[in-house]
Amino acid sequence: MSIYKNVKNACSEAGITITALEAKLGFPRSSICKWDVNTPGVDKVKAVAEELKKPIEFFLE
Repeated sequence: MSIYKNVKNACSEAGITITALEAKLGFPRSSICKWDVNTPGVDKVKAVAEELKKPIEFFLE
């Protein structure tokens, strides 16, 4: 699975939209959906993992 799909699943579990997550973390709008094609920096994935209370490895599988 892609990083984007893992984020999408984690957001669903947490009851938050990807747009709301981006806003909370100060990411540009629609930036996470681009992770399906582009690889994000580790700092961005770490911020998402911390916010969604998941290990960073969850998103990298």
